[in-house]
Amino acid sequence: MKLEPIGIIHTPYKSLSDCPRQGRQTDTTCEVEVFDEFEPGLTDIEGFSHLILLYWLHLGRSKNYSMMVQTPWDREPHGLFTTRSPRRPNPIGVSVVKLLARVDNILKVKGVDVLDGTPLIDIKPYVPQFDGADDVTIGWLEGKIGGDLD
Repeated sequence: MKLEPIGIIHTPYKSLSDCPRQGRQTDTTCEVEVFDEFEPGLTDIEGFSHLILLYWLHLGRSKNYSMMVQTPWDREPHGLFTTRSPRRPNPIGVSVVKLLARVDNILKVKGVDVLDGTPLIDIKPYVPQFDGADDVTIGWLEGKIGGDLD
């Protein structure tokens, strides 16, 4: 399998300690630079208020992952695949972001929680009828996080 980046995400976050824990916790405007050869794929994107960004968690931050993870929301370890830990076998990250503007191949967005220079691997429109779910349960996180993801 071979993945090639389609762009780069530009943020003010230079270290993991700078990043918010979840993208919805920030109002910081960031830029998603889509490489020139992929710009035609942005045609009509302005009609969407939210996008799904898929990116590669880079700089070796995902090495040394564990199948059991302790998160900031619980003292007990949980299975890696029931967490949002960035340290994973395949370090693919995902964020739902608010699209503020498009200027040529640059998307201005809010809701990003990645390091500056993170490689972008895909963009999809967020469509509530496809991506929203009814009757959602959140497993071990129930009662551990608030509506504002404290």
